[in-house]
Amino acid sequence: MKVLTAAQMREVDRLTIERGISGLILMENAGAGVVEFLASQFAPLSSHRIAVICGKGNNGGDGLAVARQLYTRFHPRALHVVLVADPGELRGDAAENLRMLTACGCPYSREVTFETRLATLVVDGLLGTGVAGPAAGAMLDGIRQINTAFPLAKIVAIDMPSGMPSDSGAPIGEFVRADYTVTFTALKVSQAMPPNCDQVGELHVVPIGSPPELYDDILLSLIEPRQFRSLLEPRPRSGHKGDFGHVLVIGGAHGKTGAAAMAGLAALRAGAGLVTVACSDSNLTAVAPELMTAALPDSQSIAALAEKKDVIAIGPGLGADPPLVSLTRALFAESDKPMVVDADGLNALVGQVPDLPSSGKLRVLTPHPGEMARLIGKPVTDRVAEARSLATAKHVVLVLKGERTVIAFPDGRVWINPTGTPAMGTGGTGDILTGMVAGFLGQFPTQPELAIAAAVYLHGLSGELGAASKGEKSLIATDLLDFLPAAIHACANLSDQL
Repeated sequence: MKVLTAAQMREVDRLTIERGISGLILMENAGAGVVEFLASQFAPLSSHRIAVICGKGNNGGDGLAVARQLYTRFHPRALHVVLVADPGELRGDAAENLRMLTACGCPYSREVTFETRLATLVVDGLLGTGVAGPAAGAMLDGIRQINTAFPLAKIVAIDMPSGMPSDSGAPIGEFVRADYTVTFTALKVSQAMPPNCDQVGELHVVPIGSPPELYDDILLSLIEPRQFRSLLEPRPRSGHKGDFGHVLVIGGAHGKTGAAAMAGLAALRAGAGLVTVACSDSNLTAVAPELMTAALPDSQSIAALAEKKDVIAIGPGLGADPPLVSLTRALFAESDKPMVVDADGLNALVGQVPDLPSSGKLRVLTPHPGEMARLIGKPVTDRVAEARSLATAKHVVLVLKGERTVIAFPDGRVWINPTGTPAMGTGGTGDILTGMVAGFLGQFPTQPELAIAAAVYLHGLSGELGAASKGEKSLIATDLLDFLPAAIHACANLSDQL
């Protein structure tokens, strides 16, 4: 699902109009999309008292189209249309929709009355994606009224909650606290990135007539299960452990063997055929007999061992001993095997991430924001931009963890992951992700992008399922492995609904 900036959305609208679909038709389709949502979510609309609050721009025009269609098609118990602007200020398609609203006999007012405040549904049509800077004046007053004057109402925002910036996850002023947002054509950046993505309510995207090929080349997308559903299909009956990849996990220095064990178990649970863990404790098999082990201190033998495996995952609990730091750097620069690098593996690369142009070597870095700050030498302030910058500069895949984990590719594309929960803010969940990414890469070496996306999405969904069962405070990292089968089943069988 594509994620567009306000400028990109304006260009899509312009090209659509250029192709012959007028702006008035686009506005009518937008109004119809909102009305259809209202009719399906709040049936029967005839039982509701509805207030439609409109500004003077195109978002207000959408609101006027919504009001007219409600008036002529659904006859709600009460319909109050409030225009928070002088009618003479409306221009173009918005002015035309005001004329049509008046022509069909639907009255409107300039202020919120006592009767209006009794609404059970409020449609926010004050400001859309064109907002620049904090809302002020009459629009700010309108936002405050929507947020405070309707104690009985659910609030449905048209395209954007009014006052929320389109292009940033960070708020810039007061905005409408929507229960639902119906946006058009594609997601906007603020609807996909935190913290604003948490303030749009239940989000719905409706088409209004723009051909998808007009925005197919947009580089920012939201991950959907249908992208990687093919990876979750049943295996061939003749499949065996040699068909699904042999993962080597390198980590688990003294006192930190649990991190390597979790990564190894996660690779197995994700579907890897075989997993070897090179760590300081060969007794891991007592905890997980499915894991094979190798000795960590012998860097030379580990390097040789790595060349016999299909995927390398390095870093969980690795420590900072100089020989292991040197091993990490050497494998990263020289091995032709796909490699997932996390934790102490990332620390070993600080200031030393080599540029890998046209080498064909797949390197997946999975930092949390603190590790990312060390890699780039400054705090992370724009997750999408900084992930993209490092990925393109060093020709790596960058999985920047956190709320709405982003996956940045060397060609500039960025995929945003919508799954996850604060319950995953506990030690070891990153080690689980490292193992899952390695496990999926081992199974699907020819589809690495989808393998990485599947691992990240399923990791977050496992956390959501686990939190729903155990609670946000009680979930621990290894619980994710218990809920991973259910997450896989959900995406394999219900991907169109997720």
